[in-house]
Formats: sequence, structure tokens, C-alpha cells
Amino acid sequence: MSLNVADKFGKGISPRQFMDGMGQNKETFEAWYEGFVWQSEEDREFFESLNFRDDIRVLILAAEWCGDVVRSVPVVFRALETSGFMTEVLILEDHQDVMDHFLTMGGRAVPIVIFADTGGHVLGYWGPRPAHVQQLMIQFKQENPDREAPDYNEKIAVVRQEMAKKYEEGAGVNGSVVSELRDKISGL
Repeated sequence: MSLNVADKFGKGISPRQFMDGMGQNKETFEAWYEGFVWQSEEDREFFESLNFRDDIRVLILAAEWCGDVVRSVPVVFRALETSGFMTEVLILEDHQDVMDHFLTMGGRAVPIVIFADTGGHVLGYWGPRPAHVQQLMIQFKQENPDREAPDYNEKIAVVRQEMAKKYEEGAGVNGSVVSELRDKISGL
């Protein structure tokens, strides 16, 4: 990617400030954060090994009202704490200019975890949800392209319930998010 986000360094808030400042979903977010467990010792060791890398900065586009943020970002925070990467949260509503570079199927969806070098050059990103969960949304959007259809809201509510179940499959959100972040970082 040729995008540079250096001008956003120092403009975000810390993960702790994001959690402390939440007005919506705070208890659920904190429960996921406190309930985090590594699914494998190998994953924990991988993220610990990143403490020796000082060449990566992380920006996380997030919004406290978003269910995907509430499920995934506590895991992202825990993994990145272990990595030692400098991490800032950019509130979606305040950083839509950045969001517009990371659209999902043409729309704004968070969280987006952006990995950049110290000069701000974007190396890659993850989000807005684990691949197996995102697949449900992709299928839904392909089958329901008209957001103005009379049954659109009813249908998307059903898909969101299915997505919530998918988040818990296998090793759950901890396992899928950690695995996908590890794969992404390994390729940087």
C-alpha cells in the first residue's frame, strides 16, 4: 500500500484511554478484555518475540458502539500489549479521512487495525472482523444489495445473530483474531 499515516501518529488515544472513556458497551468490552486467554503457548511466545521490533506502529480505527469492536478489539489490545508495539486508537467519527482508505465492500466498517512503519507507510491491515465471520456479511451483501428494501433490516438482524454465533466457533474470538493478527504480522 502506498498510503502514509504518519500525520495520525500522536493524534489517537491509548487503548486504556479508549476503554476508560467508553460510554457504551464498556462492561461487555472489559469482560472480553479481562477474559482473554491465549489459545496456545506458541501464539503467546510469537507476540512476546515482537518486543524486539521497534519498526512497527499500530493505529486502530474503532467506535465504542460497534459490536465487532466490542468482540475483537479486547483481543487485539491484549495481543498488542504483549507485542510491545506502540498502539493508538483513532475514533472513527474523528478520523473518517483514514477510514475512507480502508472501506470494506465500499462501506465503513470497524475495527481496522493498521500496521505502519515508523515513517507512517502502511504495511498492511486487519479487519473489520475475523474472516469466517466476515464471510457471512459478504454473502449477505451479495444477496441483499438494496439497503432500502423493505425487509433489509429484518434480514441483517438475522445475519448479525449468525455472526455472533460464528465469533464463538472453534477457539472463539480469541483464537481467530490472534491467529489472523499473527499471520498478518508474520508477513510484514
